[in-house]
Amino acid sequence: MTQRSTVILGTGSYAPERVVTNEELSKTVDTSDEWIHTRSGIRERRIAGPGETTSDMGAAAARRALEAAGLTAADIDLLVVATVTPDLVMPAAACLIQTKLGVPSTAACFDLNAACSGFVYALDTACAMLTSGRYRRALVIGAEKFSSIVDWQDRTTCVLFGDGAGAVVLGTTEQPGVGLLGTKLGAFGESAELLYVPAGGSNEPATAASIAARRHCVKMKGKEVFKLAVRVMDEAARDILEQHHVRADQISLVIPHQANLRIIEAISEYLELPMERFFVNVDRYGNTSAASIPIALDEARRSGRIKTGDLTLLVAFGAGLTYGSALIRW
Repeated sequence: MTQRSTVILGTGSYAPERVVTNEELSKTVDTSDEWIHTRSGIRERRIAGPGETTSDMGAAAARRALEAAGLTAADIDLLVVATVTPDLVMPAAACLIQTKLGVPSTAACFDLNAACSGFVYALDTACAMLTSGRYRRALVIGAEKFSSIVDWQDRTTCVLFGDGAGAVVLGTTEQPGVGLLGTKLGAFGESAELLYVPAGGSNEPATAASIAARRHCVKMKGKEVFKLAVRVMDEAARDILEQHHVRADQISLVIPHQANLRIIEAISEYLELPMERFFVNVDRYGNTSAASIPIALDEARRSGRIKTGDLTLLVAFGAGLTYGSALIRW
């Protein structure tokens, strides 16, 4: 039987209407536009409106991806959502999105938690399920309402994150050498406490004391995360290129996780690729975790930065600490 390739049929993204600038944040926490921008490259971020949920944003991005693919929700038989901020502890955000879109009850629907690397993990998972032949069309979504787990009194973290969602529709083809050529995934579990939310799980269920201590908010050791992120993203990028005998200068566009402009600039330097080859929107959205790569991917496609025949490299890191890279031929 001919080996199938997984291809991206359509992309979509969604960002909440509310824009929160650095200047606005400086009125509530001890910070400034200069302090935030020089350390992260961020100018503003989007914050979900009252009552706007992760599944709402994920469904909005998915509708745009389906429209771009020329398909409807009825065509989907696999729905994977990468998120660390689902609407509920259970059921999965994927099941809520299924209902909002009208995806058939015969579709497999589940969430995946790999933090900021989540979209790359979900892409690999859906690819494996599609190439098994048991599924035909997949909807892969990265969606986060990170504002719901941010400590708005902690200037070291609250300035970095934003809300949003991105999505892709996947299908298969027998055409060789196109689509998702490969992925490289991994994790450094021993570094979990560099970036985590201490309470809210079975280890520390919610109590009045844990809420008062803001232990349900994200905690991060920024310097340590920065160093590890640069190293693992560089290694993940090099590994996937070596696996497929591709030189860095053959990559048309790199879409990195949008966490920090200085991290992206370091990867540019290590790979000896000019920043012009990197897609950057962290200045407008901040770190949207699992949503960052699919939002950037959609913007790159719609702005003409990706063309047929191009090689695109995705590379990410996140809490876990997880990392991942993916190589795509359009």
